[in-house]
Amino acid sequence: MKKTMILGAFASFLFASCAKDYTCKCTSVDVVGGNSSTTTTIKDTKKDAKAACEALSSSNAIVTKTCTIQ
Repeated sequence: MKKTMILGAFASFLFASCAKDYTCKCTSVDVVGGNSSTTTTIKDTKKDAKAACEALSSSNAIVTKTCTIQ
């Protein structure tokens, strides 16, 4: 029983997601044709960092901002 518990605990460490730094690059394009880009560092798991980065994307009548993980 002890061996099973120890093995289970060890296996859970192998599959745990580690928080790392990911770079989120946002590119903005306005209707006049002006472009700009910004980068932001997000420290999280890859899945959550991607979701947070994509949540920064926006669009309105004047500017379209697209964000992706680099």
